[in-house]
Amino acid sequence: MTIISRRTLITSAALGAGGLLTGCDALNRNPDFQRMLASAETANFTVQRALGDRFQMASEYSVADLSPTFRANGTRDPATPAYAASEAQGFANWSLRLFGLFQKPQQFSIAALQAMPQRTQITRHDCVEGWSAIGQWTGVPLKILLDIARLQDRARFLVFHCADKLGGRPYYESIDLVDGFHPQTILAHRLNGQALPVANGAPLRLRVERQLGYKHAKYITGIEAVASLAGIGEGKGGYWQDVANYAWYAGI
Repeated sequence: MTIISRRTLITSAALGAGGLLTGCDALNRNPDFQRMLASAETANFTVQRALGDRFQMASEYSVADLSPTFRANGTRDPATPAYAASEAQGFANWSLRLFGLFQKPQQFSIAALQAMPQRTQITRHDCVEGWSAIGQWTGVPLKILLDIARLQDRARFLVFHCADKLGGRPYYESIDLVDGFHPQTILAHRLNGQALPVANGAPLRLRVERQLGYKHAKYITGIEAVASLAGIGEGKGGYWQDVANYAWYAGI
């Protein structure tokens, strides 16, 4: 049996949906692409979790492999008064809140996150639009924050709340605890050795390297631990899942 990777499947479908697509909206309007995502999700998730190694690593690259530019996806700037004011202060007043099913809810400034042990990784970002880019990301491993805040026994998912909106809807994403504790899952504040640009999610974005680009939430303001995704948004686990039936699990 020939095994086709999800990366190959997604890229082929994206190109077939109209060559070089101009954005996720082009895929949203393509019913064949939506059906492909839905049909692949259960099998993809089952295979990923059945592989045995819960911490199997995504491929990492060298500095020589870095893309000349790292294209921005989704929102390029939240463009709200609160975000603009924070940006003007160099995000010194930005805070990340951990709430919900934590034994010890926490709040961290960007400075506090930067003072923690850091991980730097060079990985490939694959977008459903059909493009990829290799970038170097630096940030705090999410596991460190989860260990500090200590999840309650009922917690099953982590919901990432963001400062941006699309179509008037707050952007959010979610992952399970397997990806939450994965060593390559980080909250990045630097890209290619520089402070994270606004277009790429400043001051803080998720990198969950074993999943497609739309899972990598930007402009993160809060992480909520929940037992179920049913009460968040429309209950499908993320913005694109709610509005366009994207797969919740987007493993590659």
